[in-house]
Amino acid sequence: MALTLTAEDLAALQKSELFCGLQGPALQRALAFFDALPGQYPKGALLHRCGSTLARFGLVLTGSVQVFMDDIDGNQIIMAGVGPGSTFGESMCFLAVEEQPISVVAASDTRVLWMQTAAIHRACGGDPQDHLLVERFIALLAGKALSMNDRVQVLSKNTLRGKLVVFFTQCAHRAGSNRFTVPFGRQDMAAYLGTDRSALSRELSKMQREGVLRFHKNQFELLSSMGPTL
Repeated sequence: MALTLTAEDLAALQKSELFCGLQGPALQRALAFFDALPGQYPKGALLHRCGSTLARFGLVLTGSVQVFMDDIDGNQIIMAGVGPGSTFGESMCFLAVEEQPISVVAASDTRVLWMQTAAIHRACGGDPQDHLLVERFIALLAGKALSMNDRVQVLSKNTLRGKLVVFFTQCAHRAGSNRFTVPFGRQDMAAYLGTDRSALSRELSKMQREGVLRFHKNQFELLSSMGPTL
């Protein structure tokens, strides 16, 4: 039976590596290939708990989710903020990791499309459309690997200023502009950078006083070179 999708759902799917450009029967076939099932969650809902198996990976249709891990001291480290058209948990789902180290929480009222990877393991011959979907899934994994490299670059810096320089440079590059929106509030941004909120607020205020950037809430504009990243 065909999956019923809203106009907002379809817009999110067109942003996705997996479904971009697919419409009508081709889209429904792709959704069936991944055995897609929708789920709806209020803000703060736990979509996946650390230590349990994630049998399906998710694609955000509306709202947003946060993926985080606990460090050795039990502090939460935000790994990613995921918005419409983006996915989470695909690598661990594909590899069938039994005790997965991530938790996923709805950052706002959220609608998610849950999908399986079983058909990818079976698609070793036959229908060319299956091969196309496998290639798209591989491209999705490759893109996530590049995103993780971005995160490593941020966390590899020794100072908060250095982390902010790299993080803002990445945001500007993705936006194609010196003006961009960060997908985090202050508390979550601090967790993403591995610091605390007060230290982050002090450094941002200092950078604004120095004429390096201008910001309002989660909207930023780079005004000049941010200097060394050490």
